[in-house]
Amino acid sequence: MKYDKKSVEDIDVHGKKVLVRCDFNVPQDETGKITNDKRIVASIPTIRYLLDHHAKVILCSHLGRPKGKFDLKYSLKPVAESLSKILGFTVKLAPDAIGEGAKNLAESLREGEAILLENVRFYPEEEANDPEFAKKLASLADIYVNDAFGTSHRAHASTAGVAAFLPAVCGYLIQKEITVMGSALENPKRPLVAILGGAKVSDKIGVINNLLEKCDTIIIGGGMGYTFLKALGKEIGKSLLEADKLDYARDMVKKASEKGVKFLLPKDSLAADSFAADSPFIATEDENIPADKMGLDIGPKTIEAYRNAIKGAGTVIWNGPMGVFEFDAFSMGTSAIAEAIVNEKGVISIIGGGDSVSAVKKLGYSDRMTHISTGGGASLEFLEGIELPGIACLLDK
Repeated sequence: MKYDKKSVEDIDVHGKKVLVRCDFNVPQDETGKITNDKRIVASIPTIRYLLDHHAKVILCSHLGRPKGKFDLKYSLKPVAESLSKILGFTVKLAPDAIGEGAKNLAESLREGEAILLENVRFYPEEEANDPEFAKKLASLADIYVNDAFGTSHRAHASTAGVAAFLPAVCGYLIQKEITVMGSALENPKRPLVAILGGAKVSDKIGVINNLLEKCDTIIIGGGMGYTFLKALGKEIGKSLLEADKLDYARDMVKKASEKGVKFLLPKDSLAADSFAADSPFIATEDENIPADKMGLDIGPKTIEAYRNAIKGAGTVIWNGPMGVFEFDAFSMGTSAIAEAIVNEKGVISIIGGGDSVSAVKKLGYSDRMTHISTGGGASLEFLEGIELPGIACLLDK
């Protein structure tokens, strides 16, 4: 996939109607009140640029999983109200996405104004990437801007389909994602260190395969580490195991050795009696875990080894926690890795979505990382080297 895509700054938007795909899939409480508006705030730089350059802005997004039906529980009305407060003028909500209500509002738009279409997932055609639906959505505008990185791995009508009918460029959010992560993968400041954690090897197969071709060091933690240790003949007790991935794990260790890539596995663990926040635990002497215990975090010897591996790194890509960080007793490994990264001067640090983002934010290190990806599944597929439909459809520079 090409990473050098045209942005809002590379196209004339003056007087044009611009359809902007945002990620307004915000968390809400049982009354519908938005509990965290970070995704809305993150979209503002792109929206303000368009408004300041006299565009007529038509915003669209999904919210929740209405499964192709009009369901007011998933209405974007709270988002329109939030946008209105932030932007300082009323952002009208269309009653639909492609009907007469949307058309009339779009037609009435003046330069420097914005409207919001109702939830695009109220239509089953959206997730099916139906060409006719995409064509109707595109007919509202002159230009398409994708700024929803978190959904860019989905080939939906509003994320990719409309680009068949309109000039398509990226907003600032996507521009930053593909610039920072694209550079890290294609032209990294070396040494390039990848830290991979999380529960399952199966979730990271594509990522490991891709990064083995690019990295100098790969660090393995989390539940997935125990499948690798088992593959190498270690005892892992009741720890998480994907028995059908043992051959793959052995192959990856061998491949890393052949390529001269350092492939680091846990040297010890915090092994608990059960999967519980208050479970009694011990620090094991080595890689082996007693038969009646399960590994829930990396141990002190591993922390020291991983800290040393991070020292001197030029770029660090991190996807997945080192242990069950949600339990305070088993967050030490994840916290130590985060601390090692932020204390490394001059390092480019990229946190690649999902649980690793949650962990870094919970531990208070998010402001000290170079880049925290806004996409979970999208980040993972990006690191796998998979072409993302919502980005591939954009115009190349």
